[in-house]
Amino acid sequence: MNFILALLLQITTETVPVTPEEVPAEGLSIATLLLKGGFIMIPILLLWFIATYIFIERFLYLRTAAKVKKDFVVQVTRRLQAGDISAARLFAEQEQSATGAIIKSGLDYVGKPLKDIESMMESAANIELAEMEKNMGYLGIIAGVAPMLGFIGTISGIINIFYSISLSDNISIGIIAGGLYEKMITSGSGLIVGVLAYSAYHLLQQRIARYTLQMQKDVFEFMRSILSPAK
Repeated sequence: MNFILALLLQITTETVPVTPEEVPAEGLSIATLLLKGGFIMIPILLLWFIATYIFIERFLYLRTAAKVKKDFVVQVTRRLQAGDISAARLFAEQEQSATGAIIKSGLDYVGKPLKDIESMMESAANIELAEMEKNMGYLGIIAGVAPMLGFIGTISGIINIFYSISLSDNISIGIIAGGLYEKMITSGSGLIVGVLAYSAYHLLQQRIARYTLQMQKDVFEFMRSILSPAK
């Protein structure tokens, strides 16, 4: 009985653990987080700059090349039906869009067999579409490479963390968590760059697809005006 009382007394008189002082949370800016990502952030940021440049450059190009006057084909067909091919060709030359170049290529061969006109306009359309898609393939590459670079950075960081633990024999949650969150920054950055590049690629492709449909309608109207009798 005395032994039990002594044990209880010992338990009640143990030192009460002192609550650690609250450490003010350190505010982390975006620049600080990127620096904590390590050297792998350099190629990820480089890919982000390249993707941004390509998107802006292609967007501005498409805004000009895919913008066609609403009555452009109507004005051309009116001149053709009036028998004034020179005026139709001059009007098409003043149109700065890709459709203007395609119609112009057809007007240059008016009077020749219809098959030759179709062939020339098809070739011109393929060239214009290729110009629109220029360098867009790089966006697809960046969309796939950036996330993989991020995962490589994270895996490399995890390997270094556990290697350090094996040397110091110190399994501290603080050490593991601190090093791990820094290395996961690369994964997050790579995924963000990949998503942005992927979205930019498909937004541009949608713009080109809409233009292609409208261009086909304009070419159809142009070819029909050639086949229709002059008024």
